[in-house]
Amino acid sequence: MSTSSVGRVSREKRGHIMLIGLDRTPKRNAFDQAMLDDLVLALGEYERDDDARCALVFAHGEHFTAGLDLANVGDAFRQGWTVPAGAVDPWGTFGGPRLSKPLIVAVQGYCYTIGIELMLAADINLCASNTRFAQMEVQRGIFPFAGATLRLHQIAGWGNAMRWLLTGDEFDAHEAYRLGLVQEVLASEDLLPRAIWLAERVAAQAPLGVRATLASAHQTLDDGEKVAAAALQATAQQLLTTEDAKEGLRAMLEKREGKFRGK
Repeated sequence: MSTSSVGRVSREKRGHIMLIGLDRTPKRNAFDQAMLDDLVLALGEYERDDDARCALVFAHGEHFTAGLDLANVGDAFRQGWTVPAGAVDPWGTFGGPRLSKPLIVAVQGYCYTIGIELMLAADINLCASNTRFAQMEVQRGIFPFAGATLRLHQIAGWGNAMRWLLTGDEFDAHEAYRLGLVQEVLASEDLLPRAIWLAERVAAQAPLGVRATLASAHQTLDDGEKVAAAALQATAQQLLTTEDAKEGLRAMLEKREGKFRGK
């Protein structure tokens, strides 16, 4: 069992997926500066690894995260923290480059504040049935500044989002599912195997098609449907000339799974 007290993030490559594990278990994986920096650096490594097609962020120990360790990171945020060189900003609120590849998050136990905001910025989320969520910043004299005010109302609706953002109250896994924050609720022992299976399913698809899908969806959020719609045909024409598109057609005709190379 992991016993790290100084925040760090584990990395493991399994085929085309990258497993990224929060590892500060004696502190319930609360984000100190070391773990915050290591997470965004690990995601930068994932972004640059052409062989890695899907990343899964999970946590060692019983809890995903107790949120920010404000005693440790407070000064950095008061001065305006930005992601270090070579890192990726998964939240899109700290001035770094964004991910262009899929991110799955699997949570259990406590998932507070910046952990929820990581989920809101991810593509697919799963949780264990014992997960407890709270966006409790207003109870600490601050407010959510890693994306909850931008995204929670988009998926949950205004009233549902404000119910939890304006009170900081705790909610459970079933409420997270109702809000649309998570796509599946699982028994604790099934969480990581299911998340790995799902990451492998994503990684088995055509990488260029997956990245184009994400880019189009993000463009819709960032620039609006009209702008994103105008780009669809050109992107489709480009993809149709790739080796992966030809392999996809062959696989369909031969009634088998495609074997994609990202070319």
